[in-house]
Amino acid sequence: MSGHDQLVLCLCELTRLLWKLLLPLLFLCALLLAVLVLLVLAVRLWLQSSRNARRARDGRPAVAFFHPYCNAGGGGERVLWCAIRALQNRYVDTHFVVYTGDQGVTGQQILDGARRRFNIVFPRPIRFVFLRHRLLVEPSLFPHFTLLGQSMGSIFLGWEALTEFVPDLYIDSMGYAFTLPLFRYLGGCGVGSYVHYPTISTDMLSVVRERNPRFNNPDFVSNSLFLSAFKVVYYCLFALLYGMAGSCSDLIMVNSSWTLDHILSLWRAPGRTGVVYPPCDVGAFLDIPLEEDGDKKCHSIVSIGQFRPEKDHRLQIRAFKKALDRREGAGGEEALRLVLIGGCRNQQDEDRVLMLRGLCQELGVADRVEFKLNVSFEELKREMGDATIGLHTMWNEHFGIGVVECMAAGKVILAHKSGGPKLDIVVPFEGGQTGFLAEDEDSYAETIDRILSLPVGVRLQIRRDARQSVARFSDREFDASFLAAMEPLMGTLER
Repeated sequence: MSGHDQLVLCLCELTRLLWKLLLPLLFLCALLLAVLVLLVLAVRLWLQSSRNARRARDGRPAVAFFHPYCNAGGGGERVLWCAIRALQNRYVDTHFVVYTGDQGVTGQQILDGARRRFNIVFPRPIRFVFLRHRLLVEPSLFPHFTLLGQSMGSIFLGWEALTEFVPDLYIDSMGYAFTLPLFRYLGGCGVGSYVHYPTISTDMLSVVRERNPRFNNPDFVSNSLFLSAFKVVYYCLFALLYGMAGSCSDLIMVNSSWTLDHILSLWRAPGRTGVVYPPCDVGAFLDIPLEEDGDKKCHSIVSIGQFRPEKDHRLQIRAFKKALDRREGAGGEEALRLVLIGGCRNQQDEDRVLMLRGLCQELGVADRVEFKLNVSFEELKREMGDATIGLHTMWNEHFGIGVVECMAAGKVILAHKSGGPKLDIVVPFEGGQTGFLAEDEDSYAETIDRILSLPVGVRLQIRRDARQSVARFSDREFDASFLAAMEPLMGTLER
């Protein structure tokens, strides 16, 4: 037998062997798939029986909000509390639940914090489900592949929430899209989401492609062609998974035009997606008098925002230092101070404040910069009343509640030229200017100097136009828009 014939014979034998193995493999795959389907159905039936038992016991449906950091005191938390208050006022026979990862506090202490920080009081009690594994969504747990790690961690945290309490309707109010399919397909719940900021965006991809260093694109990545290319592939794959998870939502609310554009491109559900501007407590600041400030001996610049890295407080401090140098070089007589007001969610945020204090010492402005952490609403309002300029520096801020509050308080706002401030907030109103935009240290310092050099009457008119323009972001407008968006989902509970 020739070598060629032997090769053909071997190939035939190999083909017969593979064919014999194929059927058992197909049978095994089918068996495993059947077991998986049965397991999913069993879990779903178990969870639904838990919900039915709870519904029979309580006699009313339950709406649950997933907000692991509900005691943080930021703009996202204000949206949560205003949303629940609006729903409680409209649907008196519905039970409302909040999944939170806050430990060491009681539900009543959380509600007291909402009243103290946001001036929000609820007509009826709210139940809190305290989750024990919030660490799974902490970025510190995932020094690399943070987006993927946090998203996978949110699935486990969502599973803990679902097994602790099975609602009729689930709302993700903090941006954990990967929990949506869990509650929809395993829990059998109606699901909705309020998106403050897409977990990934085309802007993030462009930063990596252009090898531009940012807080989420460190120098060692931006300086490496290979690592940058790898990160682009990683981001693209993650964006695909993120879009698949988000598309499970029956209702999608976004907080700004900028967020809308990104969510439409990622989740691809235009018929279920709409803008609901977040509630800003504009009414609480309207009693701050609008007066000429030309006789001030000290102008304060106030910044409102949690001490998170993306808020870029370092830029604020460096720009403030340059503005001081410009004013002193030009012989400016008024004193300047910078007041940084914000909440700290955890030890990382507190460590970040210490680093910022160190930066102030390094630049020689420690005596001109004040840090006010987790302040009461009354103290916040007092500082706002004393300020001349409201400062915001986050690149691609999704909306910017602090920006709106500064404008409502009659401050001259100076915000980042991107995201929500650029597209939705600091825009002309009835032909009048409502504020200023900047991009880097030099442009911020230059604009601060320009604002303080404006004629008093011109500055006063900008403040008036800004205050009038933000009525569209009031609590009342939010309540109306949010309830209109939620009505179809809430209607399913009444059947």
